[in-house]
Amino acid sequence: MTITEPRRPGSAVSDVVHLDLAGHTAVVTGAGSGIGRAAAVRLAAAGARVLVVDVNTEAVAMVASETGGVPVPLDLSDASAVDHLDLDCSIVVNCAGIQFVAPIPEFPADRFAYIQKVMVEAPFRLVRRALPGMYAAGWGRVVNISSVHGVLASPFKSAYVAAKHGLEGLSKVVALEGAAHGVTANCINPGYVRTPLVEGQIAQQSAAHGIPESEVIEKVLLTRSAMKRLIEPEEVAELIAYLCSPAADFITGASIMLDGGWSAS
Repeated sequence: MTITEPRRPGSAVSDVVHLDLAGHTAVVTGAGSGIGRAAAVRLAAAGARVLVVDVNTEAVAMVASETGGVPVPLDLSDASAVDHLDLDCSIVVNCAGIQFVAPIPEFPADRFAYIQKVMVEAPFRLVRRALPGMYAAGWGRVVNISSVHGVLASPFKSAYVAAKHGLEGLSKVVALEGAAHGVTANCINPGYVRTPLVEGQIAQQSAAHGIPESEVIEKVLLTRSAMKRLIEPEEVAELIAYLCSPAADFITGASIMLDGGWSAS
């Protein structure tokens, strides 16, 4: 792996770190957009065969075509469908995430349960089925896209915060069990990333506060962040790629903050 040149803040990073994942198969969930799409593109550029998993059939086909990957349209809340997915892979990247904002007394119980199914139970089921093959090969990588909300909390996001905390715990257990088999498991903890999910929140906050969307980013979303810009999906993807490289062999059970200083305050 080599570092070629410094990166301009906020610029694309896919040309910065070079690694070879030829011969590896990576399963990436939530790969139709946002961090998942960036991860699929980055891992494919490194030579991995990518299974592009997302509930959006059209997006799956588009990203699979772009990366030379395998389209896997899948509803992660369907436990039976998840359990029947062919998981002959050495890399699992759990990116899929959804958000719902409401005070706890008004939070729909069925929505809370759905978010746990997609963001905690599905990663468990995927990793559970992938680990035997990784153990047999003596090598594997599990990268879970958590959040700053995996270690901190915000009001009105009970399901999302609970799910991310659960994913953190699952990741640490995988790290402990997998260590003897050459398998690492880590969480990446971004702050606000420029994804369709976050852009939707920006529009909602703009309408609610009666301020331009540019002000929402700095004055509402990033009040606790030292760096006043959104993270680009490609920046998260570069860290995912690094965690799949030989240089990251000794990193496991970690929660790596990528939050612009949010958790330092």
